Amino acid sequence: MARRVDAATPVERDRAVDALRAFAILGVVLGHWLVTALVADGATLRTASPLHFMPWLTPISWAFQTLAVFFLVGGHVATKGYTRARARGVSYGAWLRARTARLFRPVAAVLTLWTVATVCLLVSGADGDTVHTLVKLALSPLWFLLVFAALTAATPLLTRLSPLWPLAVVLHVDLIRFGLGGPSWLGWVNVAAGWLVPYTLGASWTRGELTGRRAGWVLLVCGTVATAALVVFAGYPASMVGVPGAAVSNLDPPTLAAVTFGLAQCGLALLLREPLRRAMRRPLAWAAVALVNLSAMTIFLWHQTALMATTATGLLAGHLPGLHTAPEDLGWVAARLAWLPVFALVLALCWYTFRIHEQGPRRARGSRVVAVRRAGRP
Repeated sequence: MARRVDAATPVERDRAVDALRAFAILGVVLGHWLVTALVADGATLRTASPLHFMPWLTPISWAFQTLAVFFLVGGHVATKGYTRARARGVSYGAWLRARTARLFRPVAAVLTLWTVATVCLLVSGADGDTVHTLVKLALSPLWFLLVFAALTAATPLLTRLSPLWPLAVVLHVDLIRFGLGGPSWLGWVNVAAGWLVPYTLGASWTRGELTGRRAGWVLLVCGTVATAALVVFAGYPASMVGVPGAAVSNLDPPTLAAVTFGLAQCGLALLLREPLRRAMRRPLAWAAVALVNLSAMTIFLWHQTALMATTATGLLAGHLPGLHTAPEDLGWVAARLAWLPVFALVLALCWYTFRIHEQGPRRARGSRVVAVRRAGRP
């Protein structure tokens, strides 16, 4: 099967792009599973993070907070696709509908299930704080889709925009917030401006401005140095994810430190393009990456539900280490690592059940493949 997938892939497809997208999605999933704890306090479930109790684990957030890479790839693919669509005479509306349909089809299934689950929990007398915690975790991935969809819709305006402009916006917003005592709500401007930086870097990639290794090294070194300086000298948190109880989060909303860290990640991603292209020549590796890309939104939207379903089911056996206990020591970390295969299995069940909302009916996909092959096109 891996050989068939490899043989069916068009020669001109840049497999490194798909590999970067797959790694970005899996990084977010593993990061959430490692740093999100649902602690059972009697009949109440509350969120906690091992980064609060063990700050020396902060490098975990550097490895698994990979959203900047996803926006880099998204910007590259969207601007490249839009340019090709315009060359074929496809209207903006038709292009946008095709781009966003796959993003939002899986959302309906998540919203439906959690609406029913919320009603059932409230009717059964579940603790209100617990219900709020569960719903917030389950629906938290939706903010990403809203931002990504907005940037996708604005792609025609962003094809020539330099990343320096949104970076300057983030810089000034943080200067006003933290340096001049400005209002905290101003930080929400960075939700758009912050993720616009890697997205427009993807547009620069499409324009051929990031083809050499020099660009990757400049982004990696400058982003790393800037992030380190902001953490050491400007007081930004070292963690690149939110930590419960912390006064400032680098991610909610994005700060200048999160953006410069994203620049470093984008530089590393650009440097890895050639090694990834070579690795993706192996049929088995490419088939695995292709499978993740085919179900990227399903995996992303349901991974928190998989964690919570495992946690809720585990309560039937009592308070289990690494699942319901406070993440206070290395014992919790070891137990949580042991739970990761269980989370993956539950996520696989969610994928099997709900993948049709992203991929479409199997019969329709098969008919389209047959029709294209009969037409003599790859």
